[in-house]
Amino acid sequence: MAGTHIRFDWAIKKLLRDKANYVVLEGFISELLKEDIKIDSILESESNRLTEENKLNRVDILAQNIKGELLLIEVQNSAENDYFHRMLYGVSTLITEYLSKGEAYSKVKKVYSINIVYFSLGQGRDYIYKGKIDFYGIHLEDKLEPSELQKEVFKVEEVYEIFPEYYVLRVNNFNDVAKDSLDEWIYFLKNSEIKDEFQAKGLMQAKENLKIENLSTAERTAYQKYLEDKRYEISVIESAEITGELRGRKEAKLEIARVMKARGIKISLIVETTGLNLEDVEKL
Repeated sequence: MAGTHIRFDWAIKKLLRDKANYVVLEGFISELLKEDIKIDSILESESNRLTEENKLNRVDILAQNIKGELLLIEVQNSAENDYFHRMLYGVSTLITEYLSKGEAYSKVKKVYSINIVYFSLGQGRDYIYKGKIDFYGIHLEDKLEPSELQKEVFKVEEVYEIFPEYYVLRVNNFNDVAKDSLDEWIYFLKNSEIKDEFQAKGLMQAKENLKIENLSTAERTAYQKYLEDKRYEISVIESAEITGELRGRKEAKLEIARVMKARGIKISLIVETTGLNLEDVEKL
């Protein structure tokens, strides 16, 4: 079994929702956001309810910190050309979902969208990207600031504090050289390994709580099955690409779906993985 610790995506699905393990998530988010984060609760949303079906590609967890802000962490294993659009959709859904009907716009919750991707999303040389919203004048190039009244009423100093913030961690672009505490987390996300010298927040607890040998027999069986499913999915996709059938072509998608269906994988998962419609998959 690769690595000495449980993969972060599986840990999100099975272990990190436990209050005893909040400290692990708190450490990771604190290192990323560069502020001390305390989680109040793990929430359910229309998006992360779907992950209970043990989907291979997408795993997410929604937390609320003690300030009432929403923290959406999503792990994406397979390439998706429209992933940027999905990031936007996910945040937009959360904003409307957690604003009660008739409630003032000032009650909109701050959302942090944290995306851990194991594929080459977009073009860029870095492995950690941050996106936030500020407004600048077209003519004078000055920055639009909140009024003094807005600062006092809404407890903000900058406009961007109201809007969602996005983080993209392109894990595979990391060169395995940990230069700071956040890099130590990226190393773990990439390699499922925590070195003895690592000191980042939450990693000490992760090192103990996410050991493979600490899993029960049933959990270890489920984890092994998860790894096998992932390896199989990657193998199917690579085989299709090697034979020249690019994933973007319907023929390649049909071949992938045919093999997955023969292995007994759920039709709903085949539809999500390949992007084919339900009727095409059922005909195979």
